[in-house]
Amino acid sequence: MRDEIFSNISKIIERDSKVSTYKYALLRGTIDVIQDNSPYIDFEDQMVIIPVGLLVEKWLLYYYPIFESPTFIPQIGRTRNLAFEKQFQALVKHYSLRGGFSAFYNDFRNKGVPFEVSDLLKDLVSKIAETIINQPMKYIGRSLTNDYHSIYKIVGKKKRISVPIITLDSIIQRYEKFSIPIEYFRAFQLLGSFISGQDSILFKWAEFSVNTSNKDLNLEFVINHILKNPITERETSYSKLLYRNILEKEGSVYCVWTGDKINRYDVDHLIPFSIWKNNDLWNLLPSKPQINNEKKDKIPSPILIENRKEMIVQYWELIFKGLPERFKKEIKVSLLGNSGFDNWQITTIKRLVETCNHLITIRGFEEWNPKN
Repeated sequence: MRDEIFSNISKIIERDSKVSTYKYALLRGTIDVIQDNSPYIDFEDQMVIIPVGLLVEKWLLYYYPIFESPTFIPQIGRTRNLAFEKQFQALVKHYSLRGGFSAFYNDFRNKGVPFEVSDLLKDLVSKIAETIINQPMKYIGRSLTNDYHSIYKIVGKKKRISVPIITLDSIIQRYEKFSIPIEYFRAFQLLGSFISGQDSILFKWAEFSVNTSNKDLNLEFVINHILKNPITERETSYSKLLYRNILEKEGSVYCVWTGDKINRYDVDHLIPFSIWKNNDLWNLLPSKPQINNEKKDKIPSPILIENRKEMIVQYWELIFKGLPERFKKEIKVSLLGNSGFDNWQITTIKRLVETCNHLITIRGFEEWNPKN
């Protein structure tokens, strides 16, 4: 299996559209179906063929608790609703006084849903299948290529099947199938449970703690504590003061990314705070507000760092002059490592380029260059 496949999966997770949770639900569903070793999975040449109906069932399981929750859990941005939200909310409402999630799934997998809700379920299932095919399956992989359906390809056509009761088997038989390259199948087969989290170190750690507590604790409580980070907010106060002093003395500062003179600026996390919760002074540089807004959570390209290294180093030297001990401690831990402080400017720029390249090519975060 090519290393490129794992890199592609990482890029899809980090770079592909994040307007809704559809992408995550599709990847999670694919992984779960493969991990289940479903008997419906077929192999043809270098492709793996899987019924869309199996994903429909997974989406019913994933989204039901979200819509059932008394706390609103956003699933889509830009003030829109999920394509199947209306039908799902009606289904949840019907079962709210009839046993909830467990009762619904028992009906769905075993007895069949009651007659009064069968048309609603048919409509919901149809909406989910249509959404899977026309949304994440179509667009996933667009960060790798401009082609639609570049990884998930639709096989066959929807069938007209008239059944009195909606069951998993009828859904599998009715809807199209899809194919993925066998290399992606193997990657999901080998490491899918780590990607989706069921076998991740954090999940296993939390599970161990819950079991050891004789189940007095729950997974959510333990995971929240395991993930707790001492750095929770952006801290830019000293940097703002530094650049304000420069502005007062010189009348302007320079945007680190464009070199333009500016009298209004944002303090930009060179490596985004959302990716690396780092408030070190070397990581906080002045930027034009519109450029900072354009950059957001993207990683400066290695070429951009090379092109702007004189300006970056100039700001680092100003910080070093103002707070030498703090600057040395922070930049040594983050960039210098075992290297000495002689010629630190050359070494740190080189390490910064390497770090950005690692985040882009290995971790899959999106590369950024200013538009102007």
